[in-house]
Amino acid sequence: MAGSSSSDYFTDGGCPVLAPGTYGSCCPDAGDRKRRGLYNRECDDRPRNRSLPGHRLLLHQLSRLEAPSLEEFDALAAEAFARLPRSFHDLTGNIIIRVQDFPEDDVLADMKAESEFDLLGLFQGTGLAQGEELAYTGQLPNMVFLYRRPILDYWAEHKETLGAIITHVLIHEIGHHFGLSDADMERVEKQAS
Repeated sequence: MAGSSSSDYFTDGGCPVLAPGTYGSCCPDAGDRKRRGLYNRECDDRPRNRSLPGHRLLLHQLSRLEAPSLEEFDALAAEAFARLPRSFHDLTGNIIIRVQDFPEDDVLADMKAESEFDLLGLFQGTGLAQGEELAYTGQLPNMVFLYRRPILDYWAEHKETLGAIITHVLIHEIGHHFGLSDADMERVEKQAS
């Protein structure tokens, strides 16, 4: 680093920066010296309002992001479902979308999941073929469960938008139960985007 140094501080353009060593950043109080971390933000003239390459968010916006809550995730799911084509809505009928942090233990056991992060979503109900036979038997409505934490974990590891992942999970959970092929579901995804 350019600049002069003393026993415990570097200076960079007149701004002190704590040096590693005896009074390094792991020591909260070095005598009467104020801990400044690796650099002094007050004197740092690097621009803070720049965006990361390939991202739309500015660094200061990115540092303030929080994972969406269950309520916010539910709103994202409702928006994704609303964007699906009418023909898909006709297929699903009065489906209920529920957001939970994780699948229930009995669901994990039934699906033989190794981890609570293995399932991103689950369809629970009857397919189109069985719907008419069971219409008057007091059945529960068809439901799609979206599991927030596994979806967020998947999102963190892949270069896809959160909205695209939620849409994909919705379409696939519903589509497989109503007999749609992978090509059909891919077509629905393209129409929704």
